[in-house]
Amino acid sequence: MKIQDISMTIHPGMIVYPNNPQVRIRQVSKVPKDATTKSEITFGSHTGTHIDARSHVFENDKGADATPLDTLYGKCKVLGLTACKGKITAADLKKQKIGSGDIILLKTSNSLRGYEKFYDDYVYIDDSGAQYLADRKVKTVGIDHLSVKQLGNRQSQTHQILIGHMTVFEGLDLSKVKPGGYIFVGLPLKIKDCDGAPARAILIEN
Repeated sequence: MKIQDISMTIHPGMIVYPNNPQVRIRQVSKVPKDATTKSEITFGSHTGTHIDARSHVFENDKGADATPLDTLYGKCKVLGLTACKGKITAADLKKQKIGSGDIILLKTSNSLRGYEKFYDDYVYIDDSGAQYLADRKVKTVGIDHLSVKQLGNRQSQTHQILIGHMTVFEGLDLSKVKPGGYIFVGLPLKIKDCDGAPARAILIEN
């Protein structure tokens, strides 16, 4: 059995989505001066690998702590979509085997660029792709960048469509993952009424 960590490591100076809080970590006590070492950590709810809660796009809706547990674990398919240019559309997804209740992780050319720099032209899911996933009744979707939608596109309905129908993971590191079938485990922090939550995500290969 092989286990792969597909989470982004949270650290000061890591990339964050534009206008999101930067990561700050400072020690507030340290051995041997104090009995124990403790740190204060500050970062946004959509830092690194994270989920988007319904309240991220729907006013007064449920927070991250209400995410259905059955959407955080199960058999998944990593789709190889590195050839897609700019965006993932319904036409791209129709070429894949996607069924009801699937956990779908999208490996795009974002993974090939790495995560040392934020690229404005990252590959995203357009409205047609989001609607196709919703129509196929996918229970969970994940992508290898900090957002499923196009940067700055206020007309995009990608977030609303996806979050309205399934659990959404963003910021997955799929750079070392081959397309195929796995067991997915993604556990976000249980933060009451928050619009998102950082998560540790792994893939298990039998």
